[in-house]
Amino acid sequence: MDKNEKILKALCDLIWLNGVIATELIQITENTSKSLRGEIPEACITQHAKLREEALDIVIRNCPERAESLKKHILGHQ
Repeated sequence: MDKNEKILKALCDLIWLNGVIATELIQITENTSKSLRGEIPEACITQHAKLREEALDIVIRNCPERAESLKKHILGHQ
C-alpha cells in the first residue's frame, strides 16, 4: 500500500467515524429531550431524520464500503 492509498484509507476511516459520532450525538440529543420534556418535539424528529440522512449520504459518497454498518446502526435508533 503506497502513501496515497494509506491517506485515502485514513480519510475513509475518519469520515465513517465522524458519521457515527454525528448520529450518536443526534440520538443523545433526542434522549435528553425526551427525558426532560417527556417527548421529542415533532419538528426536532423531522430535522434529526434529515441530519441522519445527510450524515449517511456523506459516508455513502466518500466511503461506500463502510456505509452499510452505519445505515444499520441508524435504523436501529428509529
